[in-house]
Amino acid sequence: MASRTALVTGITGQDGSYLAELLLGRGYRVVGVVRREPREARRSLPAGVTGSVDLVEWDMRDLPQLERILEDRRPLEFYNCAAYSSGSGMYDEPIEIGDINGLAVARILEAIRRVDIGIRFCQASSSEIFANASESPQSESTPVCPRSPYGAAKAYADFMVRSYRERHGLFACSAILFNHESPRRSTVFVTRKITHELARIKRGLAGELRLGNLSARRDWGFAGDHVRAMWLILQQPRAEDFVVATGKTHSVGEFCECAFAHLGMDYRKYVREDAVAYRPTESIQLVGNAAKADRVLGWKPETGFQDLVKMMVDADLQTVIA
Repeated sequence: MASRTALVTGITGQDGSYLAELLLGRGYRVVGVVRREPREARRSLPAGVTGSVDLVEWDMRDLPQLERILEDRRPLEFYNCAAYSSGSGMYDEPIEIGDINGLAVARILEAIRRVDIGIRFCQASSSEIFANASESPQSESTPVCPRSPYGAAKAYADFMVRSYRERHGLFACSAILFNHESPRRSTVFVTRKITHELARIKRGLAGELRLGNLSARRDWGFAGDHVRAMWLILQQPRAEDFVVATGKTHSVGEFCECAFAHLGMDYRKYVREDAVAYRPTESIQLVGNAAKADRVLGWKPETGFQDLVKMMVDADLQTVIA
């Protein structure tokens, strides 16, 4: 029997690379959609993925080009993990964010409608759609209320997913992903900044780590667990949206404490709060209620907070050499 084909955008990023590994392990033919020349993009892939996936270039503003890709590759599943990076830049470049994180999703849905309505689509959404929500924790029924261009673009994409599902009958779903981390996370995100700088301190390459509000709390999970939920979403008999989260929050200070303690160090000797790095204060705590994912998908996170932190510290310690 021929292998199922899945398209994955953002395959060189954290989520896309973990998803590619999962799909390859399940016997899929994986086509990675990249925004730059495939030979250059391939160098950014993990060793276990680079020789096993087919890469194709797509300008996310070009609808006809995507239609040709779908006609040529004929996927059964399409996962959109591409996004203009959030982290500390959720308010930067609002037009680019709107185009890549919002309008590009509308182009994907329209291409699927025109080429093959049977393609199953999963959009990697974000907890930032709830940033100004009136309730906590947040679930699929929580009213959407973003506060940044990043969250607004993700919310637009979710509304388009719902529109194409209801109006055109597409099997289109949003996985509303709360914070998810890994050793592949960019250093612009606070978790990876902590573990990377800790490794540099341990190697004698740095003396301190400057961060914003150490009391800020996040619902942090492991990216590998979150993409597993995305795959499960597309295996269901009915297209639905799901919150994907651990349901637990930890502060930036707790993350630091766990990371430094893993190497036998006291974070209070090295970490300094820096007012310049503070982000706007959240009006409500972002923490996900993933009861629906548990009930319908049978999904639960498998990697706990401490194991995630230790994993990231160990990985950075291996890559940072004095």
